[in-house]
Amino acid sequence: MRIDVLTLFPEMFASPLAHSILRRAQAAGLVEIVLSNIRDFAADSYRKVDDKPYGGGSGMVMMAAPVFACFEHVRAQAEEPGRVILLTPQGQPFSQAIATELARQPRLILIAGRYEGFDERIRLGLGAEQISIGDYVLSGGELPAMVVIDAVVRLLDGAVGDENSVRDESFSEGLLEYPQYTRPEEFRGMRVPEVLLGGDHKKIEAWRKQQALDRTRQWRPDLLDKNNPKNNETGV
Repeated sequence: MRIDVLTLFPEMFASPLAHSILRRAQAAGLVEIVLSNIRDFAADSYRKVDDKPYGGGSGMVMMAAPVFACFEHVRAQAEEPGRVILLTPQGQPFSQAIATELARQPRLILIAGRYEGFDERIRLGLGAEQISIGDYVLSGGELPAMVVIDAVVRLLDGAVGDENSVRDESFSEGLLEYPQYTRPEEFRGMRVPEVLLGGDHKKIEAWRKQQALDRTRQWRPDLLDKNNPKNNETGV
């Protein structure tokens, strides 16, 4: 997989991409992540990439020309055209289902905005999708791009050592993850549930399923409404 990121601040990605699963996935050749600075494609000597909005209003808007120039340069670097995504609060909410879908793509082109947003012709002219990581406003699209990259790359075959750990994580089956424990068996009066110590894998599996269901019902009942109807059942 190839992931291109168009941004005004490529240096922000240096640390996240250099550690843990993202570093290992790149080293193993599972993903190539290429950063391109939109400002390098500005038309003037001041490297201007924003301007005042037509119709008035506060703030500045990212200009179409530098983004188009950067995008066209980036797209030409590989034969696969890629799936184009704008990171914006106006986008569809990012989810595990979307991450799974994106992980099947051979190439993603992520465009991180700044200021008050994109000139609308960027979305229209590039035929871009829009993704939001939540109903709040950040200073730019770089952090959302990092979130998308991390969520997608860890789903690639071989990126995580234990593939079962990805399968069992929160949201992978429409439920929150069951509680986890490790040694010691007792810590400050709190004991590991006996079922996890008995070695009966069928009982453990049933306990984990019930715990996941109970946690989801308590903390995120909205997930039960929009996922598998069977998850609304009162038992396992």
